[in-house]
Amino acid sequence: MTVVRTRIAPSPTGDPHVGTAYVALFNYCFAKQHGGQFLLRIEDTDQVRSTRESEEAILRSLRWLGLSWDEGPDVGGPHGPYRQSERSAIYRAHADELLEKGHAFRCFCDAHRLDTVRKAQIAANQTPGYDGQCRSIPAAESAARAAAGETHVVRMNVPREGVCEIDDLLRGRVEIEWIQVDMQVLLKSDGLPTYHLANVVDDHLMGITHVLRGEEWISSAPKHLLLYKYFGWEAPQLCHMPLLRNPDKSKLSKRKNPTSIVYYERMGFLPEALLNYLGMMAWSMPDEREKFNLEEMVANFDLTRVSLGGPVFDQAKLSWLNGRWIRESLTPAQFGERVAQWALNQDYLARITPLVQGRVERLSDLGAMTSFFFQGLIEVNAADLTVKGLDADGVRRALQWSSWRMEEVTPFTRDVLDRTLRETAELLGLKVKDYLRVLFVAFTGRPVATPLFETMELLGRDLCRARLRHAQVLLGLMTSKEEKKWKGELDAAVTAKAEAAAQAQAAAAATPAEG
Repeated sequence: MTVVRTRIAPSPTGDPHVGTAYVALFNYCFAKQHGGQFLLRIEDTDQVRSTRESEEAILRSLRWLGLSWDEGPDVGGPHGPYRQSERSAIYRAHADELLEKGHAFRCFCDAHRLDTVRKAQIAANQTPGYDGQCRSIPAAESAARAAAGETHVVRMNVPREGVCEIDDLLRGRVEIEWIQVDMQVLLKSDGLPTYHLANVVDDHLMGITHVLRGEEWISSAPKHLLLYKYFGWEAPQLCHMPLLRNPDKSKLSKRKNPTSIVYYERMGFLPEALLNYLGMMAWSMPDEREKFNLEEMVANFDLTRVSLGGPVFDQAKLSWLNGRWIRESLTPAQFGERVAQWALNQDYLARITPLVQGRVERLSDLGAMTSFFFQGLIEVNAADLTVKGLDADGVRRALQWSSWRMEEVTPFTRDVLDRTLRETAELLGLKVKDYLRVLFVAFTGRPVATPLFETMELLGRDLCRARLRHAQVLLGLMTSKEEKKWKGELDAAVTAKAEAAAQAQAAAAATPAEG
């Protein structure tokens, strides 16, 4: 009998997402319910955006929730390495195999040509995609041009006629016309694979039997199935889970809802409650009860009970369920232990005390002075969200610029925050003290508090993001029109500053040194 093997393959390019935990949970339950194995693989082929900091946060957050894996980058296993960045030679060998068999071809088209083709296709109401320009280049000529150092990518050959049939465990047979499937890039010009090649090669070599993933990957299934056919491998069973939704039914996104697992941890949700709630998304227990633990979900898991309707991630319902776990599953002593683990632990307190020790006269001063360190969303007076020289819309714009710039801060530390936000004040044309005052209010609920950048580092990106959004809600969230306008203005300001700095540097280099 074949041993069931499932996997989760997060990309370490940002905060650990609740959607990742949702998919991981269902893969875990399916594997364990069948006596199988659950793997974790890091898909870090995006070398620009991938960070080890993000990887560590993902692993820690999934473990905090109570999930574990049988193989992975931190626990090892017989199918490693489990980071795609460490498997480049494997992918290149498989790309070469596809080239040799005629299932792939080298594409020498530059970005300008590809953009021109895409615009022409859109203007003609055609599906945008590669037009096959380089597919007809003879193999010998293609190899010679590559050997001569000409920049190229490797694309897969895709049929232009017929239909791809996908057997989905939830949806039955799904048909997609091959003409709708792009000739996907498999190997980038830097020699690194795209997700599609790495995903198929890794799933095969790691013995994955079932792939449970979000429904946004349905359109990619033909590419993956075609690669399995080209390699002569048996494809795993595919199952495309319904996506988590915002209350307005849009795809769950941090613009409308906190999506980071770390945020929910910092807000004081119990990991058992959050995992329980994610289990309720798209699935139900046979007896329809809403409160259950991981072991009970594994014991009762059945894919036939998964609903294809878009599950709504409702924070109010999550809070209600979390309250039940606190009241029904914890003794007073256990509740005290959880509170201590949450924020009254020695590590957290040791980071707060240097910020307040020089400001207190009595220990009883600490409560009022540090309360915002132990809260989730804080009370903010909209009247305090003012910046000298700006009208209300100007303040809204300044807060949104701050939000965008804050997302770029890596790592989220005092020094990087200091540099980034002071530069943001400059880009806005504001005095630093006037600009930072409104940030003090947004993050602490008061115009003056503990040092801002140290405070932000201690609160963490997720809580800072949530509090900044809370302040924006009070003043009015930006419209789609404002988003386009303000983002364009920010990009232009950043570009202008970079160009000015480059010109100044060039001028300085051209000036003869005085002897």
